[in-house]
Amino acid sequence: MIMKRFLKVLDFIVYWSIVLLPFADAIAPAPMNVFMGYIIGFFLIKKLLRKERIFIKTGVFVPILLLFAVTCLSAINSVDLADTFRGGIGRLAHYALLFFVLVEEIKDKKHVQRIVISCIAGVLLACIDSVWQVLAGKDFIQGIPVIMNIGLARATASFKDSNILGVYLSAFTPIILGLSLYYFKGKAKAWMLLISAIALLGSVLTYSRPTLLAVYISLFILSIFKKDKIMIIALVVLTFLAPFIAPKPVKQWAKNVDYNVLRFMCNDDRIAVYRNSLLMIKAHPFIGVGANGFMNSYKYYKESPEYRAVVTLDEMKAHNNFLHMAGEIGITGLLVFIWFLYGLFRHNLSIYKNMRDDFLKIISLSLFVCLLAFLINGLTESSLYYSRVGILFWYLAGFSLSLKKFCHAE
Repeated sequence: MIMKRFLKVLDFIVYWSIVLLPFADAIAPAPMNVFMGYIIGFFLIKKLLRKERIFIKTGVFVPILLLFAVTCLSAINSVDLADTFRGGIGRLAHYALLFFVLVEEIKDKKHVQRIVISCIAGVLLACIDSVWQVLAGKDFIQGIPVIMNIGLARATASFKDSNILGVYLSAFTPIILGLSLYYFKGKAKAWMLLISAIALLGSVLTYSRPTLLAVYISLFILSIFKKDKIMIIALVVLTFLAPFIAPKPVKQWAKNVDYNVLRFMCNDDRIAVYRNSLLMIKAHPFIGVGANGFMNSYKYYKESPEYRAVVTLDEMKAHNNFLHMAGEIGITGLLVFIWFLYGLFRHNLSIYKNMRDDFLKIISLSLFVCLLAFLINGLTESSLYYSRVGILFWYLAGFSLSLKKFCHAE
């Protein structure tokens, strides 16, 4: 009897920690890490007490296992084994466990609804904090001052910088857009459209180009799946109007980089880092320089002189998830990760096609788009390697595959 009650307490903690993690991440890293610890720790205790196997079978189990194996193997080339085991291998182990916990522990529609509410609440909090920060000069959660860049006040909310806030917003905004445009009706739709407007405003206030691109493509994909001709036309029109309605500092910035799309989206310093990253990959193509070793190794692979006379720091992230991954665990690890993505998206689409419940169907589609938005944003950010938002990719991946139990997807 005592054991049953104890297990019920553990179930309760894991259940609500899964719900609250997205909202907690909008506040600060500490509460997010606490909930992540609860999810993984109490889940493992439950498994041990019930004498159950830890991992359930999923269609992406093998690539995750191989990704972990390659990550461990990369330690051979590490310049700091402690960093590799703690920040590389250990971090991936935590993320993989979180993924498997969500796949198994999300068991009913009510749980899904509560998680969605938490995601929406987190976006609202971050966006309202962003507006306050721009107007008052600092955010109301941690007192972080607004960033001024090329004459623009860029919001960060409670995050380290505007781009990381942008990763958070673009990771969850597709859920809001999907529900407001293609699920709710009447008054509920009006409220959700208002929340969508706030989410879009928060994204705009970051002035993060990859964030805006990710949100834009998210809307485009949602409208294509739902065959929404009006939205598709509106987005095409917006594409042509964007150069004319952009703020003056943005227009001047475009002129300063000679209207070069790559330089406009990435900046010269990022392009310099990309070139240096390729030199790192060329030197260690198979298993990289070691998990969590990119920053410590970066200085050894800097061009001299660097691109357009840019001088980058001796410790840099790649500012691109795929280059960062290839640098740390080699092309081998990157190919395994791409295999994982293929399996993940294939199962996502199967779940969406086979789902019968209207709410769960739009959530399935929205989560598919959320993952794409995260990866699009990661083309100019090492978002998988920022602990504050890297967790979101694995959370969304596990959440998306957990929906399989609600349909007859193969």
